[in-house]
Amino acid sequence: MRTLRIRISGVYMLFLLAVLALPLAGLARAEDQPPQLPAYFTATNSDAQKPTWPDPTGAASGVWATPAGDAKGDVPSSVSTTDVYDRMLHNLYSINYVWLLVAGFLVMFMQAGFMLVETGLCRAKNASHTAAMNLMVYPLGCLAFWVYGFAIGWGNWWNGPVAPGWYPSLGPGLSVLNSGVGLGAATDAAGNLTGAFKYGLLGTKGFFLGSAVGDVSVMALFFFMMVFMDTTATIPTGAMAERWSWKNFCLFGLWVALPYCIYRNWVWGGGWLAQGGINWGLGHGAVDFAGSGVVHAMGGVIALAGALVIGPRIGKFVGGKPQAMPGHDVPMVALGTFILAFGWFDFNPGSTLAGTDLRISYVVVNTMLAGITGALAAMVVLMLKGLKPDPTMMCNGMLAGLVAITAPCAFVDPWAAAVIGVVAGWLVVVSVFFWEARGVDDPVGAISVHGVNGLWGVLSVGIFATGQYGAGWNGVVREEMVKLYGSDGVRGLLYGDFSQFIMQSIDALVVAVFAFAMAYAWFKLSDLITPLRVSPEVEIEGLDGPEMGTLGYPDFQLHAEHSGRQAA
Repeated sequence: MRTLRIRISGVYMLFLLAVLALPLAGLARAEDQPPQLPAYFTATNSDAQKPTWPDPTGAASGVWATPAGDAKGDVPSSVSTTDVYDRMLHNLYSINYVWLLVAGFLVMFMQAGFMLVETGLCRAKNASHTAAMNLMVYPLGCLAFWVYGFAIGWGNWWNGPVAPGWYPSLGPGLSVLNSGVGLGAATDAAGNLTGAFKYGLLGTKGFFLGSAVGDVSVMALFFFMMVFMDTTATIPTGAMAERWSWKNFCLFGLWVALPYCIYRNWVWGGGWLAQGGINWGLGHGAVDFAGSGVVHAMGGVIALAGALVIGPRIGKFVGGKPQAMPGHDVPMVALGTFILAFGWFDFNPGSTLAGTDLRISYVVVNTMLAGITGALAAMVVLMLKGLKPDPTMMCNGMLAGLVAITAPCAFVDPWAAAVIGVVAGWLVVVSVFFWEARGVDDPVGAISVHGVNGLWGVLSVGIFATGQYGAGWNGVVREEMVKLYGSDGVRGLLYGDFSQFIMQSIDALVVAVFAFAMAYAWFKLSDLITPLRVSPEVEIEGLDGPEMGTLGYPDFQLHAEHSGRQAA
């Protein structure tokens, strides 16, 4: 069996190498070209042919946006017109950088909230193990994102569909992200080749953040997008808690960037789902503002596949009926929920990638309303079922509302955000009972909170988006919508665009099928490399001692010979 596992491990390593070598395969490939900037930017440096990017200092930010002259003559003669406009744009970028980085810091802090929620919902004998998974998924996932994930997800971002007159909130340094693989050659309205793909599949630039992408704007984008991936990576740790072996978990932490970043490229990297509006006339293509699908549905569906493969905890089902296995610290769960709710005020509005985008106020209010209505709805649904208002379920109701509003938060009115939250609070309760009735053991409700409500959030864009915001999203400009409604923002079926709902449905189906297939195959394969599940003896004793060598609560736990800091 050991020989088999070594062989399987070798096969998997070859698979990873094949993925990383995909740009060299027979697919069409975008070759590295000098940055092609929107018409908004006009070169004014003395040597226009000399590449200004990548710019590792940020000193060049602004120099490509200077008007040819100041027709109004309102700039003092002692000050260069070029300097004034350069400094204005440089300051705009600075505001956006600070906003994005601070939001990213607080999104990273959400990991503390996940740790508290998941650990509190598990039994005391597994507290150290559950907390450790939430800790180590961050460095493991970050390592994978740095090595290969960012390049796959964002390496061809600049060549994705953009609107006329568009300019990047983080500066033109992002133009170095211009290499990927795809199918077909994209053309503009005049039939000219654009250098992009008709159906983008993967990015291929940015492995290890090499010097070719050594630009300040790329670093800001990398950091913010990495902490987003951390959310996806940590969701399965809740669904598979209390029986997941540590070595197998570590392999997962290095793998999870692969499916996440492939799908992310399709939606956020200008890939084929984002191009659905241009290629198929379906609204603005797949629209997911802050990641109900990209982040949460992906994590929740992976969690479902993992829970199915690993099986339920010992004692969870007796005679086919689910048994209560209460968590050990409900106040810890509530505290973690508040930390996560606070972090969502950075998760969602930070996704503007621009502090100068004043739509952030709508995003914040919509996020708040969906969270509170989700908690209220979960409480009411429980009481209507004749049950007590379980605090842990109300916490999950709040989180479900926050997950659901993540995709539509910038596109809907406050009343719609409240409705989305109410539906999410109802869905999470129904979903928890649904999966339990089918023998799926999810200790923290991660499948229901993130998977089910992530899909609901994706669909809700196609229902409630008002058309007020998102003009030119994914490069789609429709004059007929401007004539009919006065704007060409993202619009759902309640506001006159049924095609957007169709596109959102396609997006939801793709993430569900793709994430499940990738994860199910991975968990089966990784189980051959190193066992997915701990032994029954270890599970009954608790994973803290045998797996981690450290008890979560040494003063209050009975423990066997594995306890203390002995090697597992």
